[in-house]
Amino acid sequence: MTGFVHLMVPHDQFELVSGREALSSYRFGTGAAEHLFCRHCGIKSFYQPRSHPDAWSVNANCLDEEVELIIEQFDGKNWEKAKAGLDEKG
Repeated sequence: MTGFVHLMVPHDQFELVSGREALSSYRFGTGAAEHLFCRHCGIKSFYQPRSHPDAWSVNANCLDEEVELIIEQFDGKNWEKAKAGLDEKG
């Protein structure tokens, strides 16, 4: 519902150039994921997912330039099973 289109970016290929002071974070469930959002407008532009601990999940909808994406479905309601499917794909 938030319109988040996940684009996985390895930590070493990501640089936040501005706005760090406006970020707030929260964790829930297992606490493994760190969800970041702008404390002024509430936009969730990127976060640290538990499914990909070595990458940031960037919201492609927040990028200034459009990127070509291949969309893969992920069943968040059945997270463990969906994650196992990702692991099988490599």
